[in-house]
Amino acid sequence: MSAKLHSEGHFLKLPEHVAIVMDGNGRWAEKRGLSRHIGHEQGAKTTQHVVQYLSELGIKYVTLYAFSSENWQRPRDEVDAVMQILDDYLKNDVDELVKNEIKIAAIGDLSSLPGSVQKSLAQVVLKTQHGKKLTITLALSYGAWGEVVDACQAISKECLEQTILVSSINKEVLRNNLYTNDLPDPDLLIRCGGEVRLSNFLLLQLSYTELYFCNTLWPDFGRSDVDRALKSFQGRQRRFGEISPHQL
Repeated sequence: MSAKLHSEGHFLKLPEHVAIVMDGNGRWAEKRGLSRHIGHEQGAKTTQHVVQYLSELGIKYVTLYAFSSENWQRPRDEVDAVMQILDDYLKNDVDELVKNEIKIAAIGDLSSLPGSVQKSLAQVVLKTQHGKKLTITLALSYGAWGEVVDACQAISKECLEQTILVSSINKEVLRNNLYTNDLPDPDLLIRCGGEVRLSNFLLLQLSYTELYFCNTLWPDFGRSDVDRALKSFQGRQRRFGEISPHQL
């Protein structure tokens, strides 16, 4: 492995929660003269391999930006292909997920998903709910602005119902109304594909997350790329707004 190891062969200072923007499926296919949906199919295989590796390393939470609220604007045939790939994954891999103690959760405007995907997602969430080794959260039809709007509406409703005072609204109240209220904030964000932006992904939760960008397109992303991201994380000093001890 390329990252620093201790004597037993494990990574030092692992992040507890890794968020991933899986970018570049379409470009990967186009570079090879293939249809974009082939890139998404290859990207789905990459997702399985990367998640398996992260699980082997002991990562507890992985959040995948699988489909953004803006992705609905893409060509209909591409959107349909992505939804079919997602549906197949949810239907075909549930037994393996249960066997490996992997829990599946989902965040986003899930009501916008096709009915078949909603049904498959609900079933896999139910069947994997007791998984303790790894929690995979799928961000589907997700946008951070939409998440904040939903949180504000929920808090406003509580105010109208007089179950909460306006003066008592604080950071924790907002946090508890986010889609990710039962997850720790990501320690590390990995974005591949060469773009250096957050693309409306977990904007509040990423406030103090370490960011790692690379040029590798998602279908080509492998264990060595994970190693490099973790090595970069190991070299960061996380201060959360404070100063390091040697600066005192």
